[in-house]
Amino acid sequence: MEMITTDEAFRAAVQEEGVTVAVFKTTWCGDCHYIEPFMPDVEAKYDGKIRFLQIDRDDLPDLCSELNILGIPSFIAFKQGGELIRFVSKLRKTREEIEQFLERALQVAAALTR
Repeated sequence: MEMITTDEAFRAAVQEEGVTVAVFKTTWCGDCHYIEPFMPDVEAKYDGKIRFLQIDRDDLPDLCSELNILGIPSFIAFKQGGELIRFVSKLRKTREEIEQFLERALQVAAALTR
């Protein structure tokens, strides 16, 4: 997962033609640590379809405020700078739920290009 450490890097990354998923986390978040063991496999499964970014909410508080990131981990899918969908819940996210979100992000992106 590509680490993003500046607002400018984030804005440039989400402008891409393909689907980009930003994952907002922190070092102290238990649910963020819960997803770490399986996320590399999820990323590999979607290699070539989705670009993954990781943003530490504590490092970019203004950006997270602008994007209304309240809970973590939060997932937001973008295409060409526009938000497609987001996956935010107060419950711990399972691998299956994350993959369902990613599939939906790809479906929404495909529908927008028709």
